[in-house]
Order: sequence, then structure tokens, then C-alpha cells
Amino acid sequence: MKNKGFTLIELMIVVAIIAIIAAIAIPNLLRSRLQSNESAAIANLKTLVGAETAFAAANGGYTADWDLLNTPDEGPPFLDIELGGGIVQGYTYALEEDGEEVTEDSDFFTNFTCTASPATDSGAGAGATGIRVFWVDAGGVIRLDDADGNPI
Repeated sequence: MKNKGFTLIELMIVVAIIAIIAAIAIPNLLRSRLQSNESAAIANLKTLVGAETAFAAANGGYTADWDLLNTPDEGPPFLDIELGGGIVQGYTYALEEDGEEVTEDSDFFTNFTCTASPATDSGAGAGATGIRVFWVDAGGVIRLDDADGNPI
């Protein structure tokens, strides 16, 4: 009677081939995810600049309050994505006022800045969600790191 099935050598060859394919594919997938997160961060900063510009046109100045952008007292929201609450597509966003108050006792300012930084999970390690830090102000030019960084 003839035994049907695979020998141990045949199974080991198949496992080795799968391991080689995984060793080639997994780093490329991780790199693609990082690039995707960075592209999303840039797009989110562009969206934020548009929202802040619309807010300034309606209110006479910029704000550093996410709630005013997402749920204004009157009218539709200026920003339809939640950038201010935790991690969004691998990045955290810090919105700050910059410049002088538009008027005394005003909550609105002549400029704003926003920094998008890669989020790091406790187990994922540095650079797990992105490598570069992005920065933007009311001028709308997205830069690396801060106001002195290279524009992208």
C-alpha cells in the first residue's frame, strides 16, 4: 500500500518559501503604512487651514479651541473631523494660538499654529505611526518640525 501525503522535507521547503516571502513583504507593508499616515497628516493640516480661514472670516480671528471649530455656537461646523481628540490616522494634533488677541477680551487671535506629531503606542516603539513632524500656521505652508523647518 502506497502512503499518500507530504514528506517532512517538502513541508519544510514550503514553510521556508513562505518565510522568505513574508520577510520581503512585511517591511514594505510597514513602510507603506508610515507613508500613508504622513500623507493623511498633511491632508488633515490642509483641512485645518481651510477651517481656520473660514472661522477667521466669520469671527474676525483664529481660534485654538477645537470645540469652536467642530461645534460652533451658530452655523455648521468649520471642521468635520476630530483632530483634537486623541490619535487620528497615527498622528496627534496640537493647536495653539499665536500672535495678539484681535481685540481686548477676545478669544480670537491674529494667528494660530498646529503641530502634527507621530503617535507612539506604548508597545509599538518610536516611529511606529510616522517619522516626520509637520507644522502649519495661518499662512498655510506646511513645514517640517516648526516655523523654521523646510516647507514640503
